[in-house]
Amino acid sequence: MRQSNFSMLKKNNLFYLLLSTGIFAQTNPREHISGFNMASFTYKHNRNWSVYLETQARAVEDFSNIDYYELKGGVGYNISKDNQAFLGLGRYGNYKNSDFYQKEFRIWLQYVYSHSYSKLRLDHRVRFEKRFFEIIKTRQITEDIRARYRLTATLPLNGEKVKPGVFFVNAFEEIFFAPKEPNFKRNRLFGGFGYQFNENVGSNLGYLWQREFSASSNRNLHFLYFGLNFQFDRSKFNDNRHVPVAD
Repeated sequence: MRQSNFSMLKKNNLFYLLLSTGIFAQTNPREHISGFNMASFTYKHNRNWSVYLETQARAVEDFSNIDYYELKGGVGYNISKDNQAFLGLGRYGNYKNSDFYQKEFRIWLQYVYSHSYSKLRLDHRVRFEKRFFEIIKTRQITEDIRARYRLTATLPLNGEKVKPGVFFVNAFEEIFFAPKEPNFKRNRLFGGFGYQFNENVGSNLGYLWQREFSASSNRNLHFLYFGLNFQFDRSKFNDNRHVPVAD
């Protein structure tokens, strides 16, 4: 009974956090709820090699208008059960007043270390990115580099691990760094829940708070996040299922 009450308390606390944050965003004239939608596709060829693809559509300035997109993917290699290296690349676009404003090409290298405490899974991700930007109207081209660290926690609620028929809660904290001042560029905090429908399809829903830092001004962004994840495992090796989150 105590464990049941504790689980209910955790769910209620998450609900009130999302509700209070949404109310705050709506009452602050400079902040509002934005949209963050993601679909991912993972193909596991065997215990070592996998391919990952992801698409994103965000409504940053207006919840009803898409003004940012991402299309990215890469190849992952499982060094061991708990260690993975990944090489990725992607194309990104920004719109202003319905006009295509800026495009970006990005390539990155990342490392993920995973471990568990009972049912709780923790993923530590370190990523180094090289980014190339082009302003469409002026053809101005710039580039920079960025480092990111993310700690993600996933907890199954009605099972020992995330598998078909299991609900789960997940959360992460991510920080962004770059050589140019201000060196601390961004902070992200996410909390949500999800459900694994079957071996191939799962989804999660949550709230993402994003704090951006620049030399001229700082701002907060509030996203309602929805993700739909597809996984296809040729070797049927699902002991270490990874749940993609907002990226």
